Amino acid sequence: MDQGRVTKPVLFGIDWKGLGYLVSIASVFFLGSIAWPKPDAPWWHLPALIVGMATSILGMGFRYKAHLEEQREIKKAKADARKR
Repeated sequence: MDQGRVTKPVLFGIDWKGLGYLVSIASVFFLGSIAWPKPDAPWWHLPALIVGMATSILGMGFRYKAHLEEQREIKKAKADARKR
Protein backbone atom coordinates (compact mmCIF):
# COMPACT_ATOMS: atom_id res chain seq x y z
CA MET A 1 0.00 0.00 0.00
CA ASP A 2 1.10 3.51 -0.74
CA GLN A 3 1.56 5.47 2.46
CA GLY A 4 2.38 8.75 0.76
CA ARG A 5 6.11 8.43 1.20
CA VAL A 6 8.40 10.03 -1.30
CA THR A 7 12.00 8.92 -1.41
CA LYS A 8 14.65 11.49 -2.16
CA PRO A 9 18.08 10.71 -3.58
CA VAL A 10 19.93 12.27 -0.65
CA LEU A 11 23.19 10.83 0.59
CA PHE A 12 23.86 11.59 4.25
CA GLY A 13 21.53 14.60 4.12
CA ILE A 14 23.65 16.46 1.55
CA ASP A 15 21.92 19.21 -0.41
CA TRP A 16 23.49 18.46 -3.79
CA LYS A 17 22.15 21.62 -5.39
CA GLY A 18 23.65 23.74 -2.62
CA LEU A 19 26.95 21.89 -2.93
CA GLY A 20 26.89 22.50 -6.68
CA TYR A 21 26.44 26.23 -6.13
CA LEU A 22 29.38 26.28 -3.70
CA VAL A 23 31.57 24.53 -6.27
CA SER A 24 30.45 27.08 -8.88
CA ILE A 25 31.34 29.94 -6.53
CA ALA A 26 34.78 28.43 -5.96
CA SER A 27 35.26 28.15 -9.73
CA VAL A 28 34.45 31.86 -10.11
CA PHE A 29 37.35 32.68 -7.79
CA PHE A 30 39.74 30.31 -9.57
CA LEU A 31 38.83 31.68 -12.99
CA GLY A 32 39.00 35.23 -11.64
CA SER A 33 42.50 34.64 -10.31
CA ILE A 34 43.65 33.49 -13.75
CA ALA A 35 41.93 36.45 -15.45
CA TRP A 36 43.34 39.01 -12.99
CA PRO A 37 44.56 41.96 -15.09
CA LYS A 38 48.27 42.47 -15.66
CA PRO A 39 49.84 45.81 -14.69
CA ASP A 40 49.73 47.04 -18.30
CA ALA A 41 46.03 46.16 -18.81
CA PRO A 42 43.50 48.96 -19.44
CA TRP A 43 42.16 50.57 -16.26
CA TRP A 44 38.66 49.16 -16.73
CA HIS A 45 39.66 45.47 -16.75
CA LEU A 46 39.87 45.15 -12.96
CA PRO A 47 36.47 46.75 -12.19
CA ALA A 48 34.85 44.72 -14.98
CA LEU A 49 36.34 41.50 -13.61
CA ILE A 50 35.24 42.24 -10.05
CA VAL A 51 31.70 43.21 -11.11
CA GLY A 52 31.45 40.11 -13.30
CA MET A 53 32.58 37.82 -10.49
CA ALA A 54 30.24 39.47 -7.97
CA THR A 55 27.18 39.29 -10.22
CA SER A 56 27.89 35.64 -11.03
CA ILE A 57 28.03 34.76 -7.33
CA LEU A 58 24.96 36.87 -6.59
CA GLY A 59 23.04 35.10 -9.36
CA MET A 60 23.93 31.71 -7.87
CA GLY A 61 22.69 32.91 -4.50
CA PHE A 62 19.38 34.02 -6.01
CA ARG A 63 18.94 30.67 -7.77
CA TYR A 64 19.67 28.75 -4.57
CA LYS A 65 17.18 30.91 -2.62
CA ALA A 66 14.55 30.16 -5.29
CA HIS A 67 15.37 26.44 -4.95
CA LEU A 68 14.83 26.59 -1.18
CA GLU A 69 11.51 28.41 -1.57
CA GLU A 70 10.38 25.85 -4.16
CA GLN A 71 11.25 23.01 -1.76
CA ARG A 72 9.23 24.71 1.01
CA GLU A 73 6.23 25.04 -1.33
CA ILE A 74 6.48 21.36 -2.30
CA LYS A 75 6.61 20.28 1.36
CA LYS A 76 3.63 22.52 2.16
CA ALA A 77 1.62 21.13 -0.77
CA LYS A 78 2.37 17.57 0.33
CA ALA A 79 1.35 18.36 3.89
CA ASP A 80 -1.88 19.97 2.66
CA ALA A 81 -2.61 16.94 0.46
CA ARG A 82 -2.16 14.57 3.41
CA LYS A 83 -4.67 16.57 5.47
CA ARG A 84 -7.40 16.00 2.90
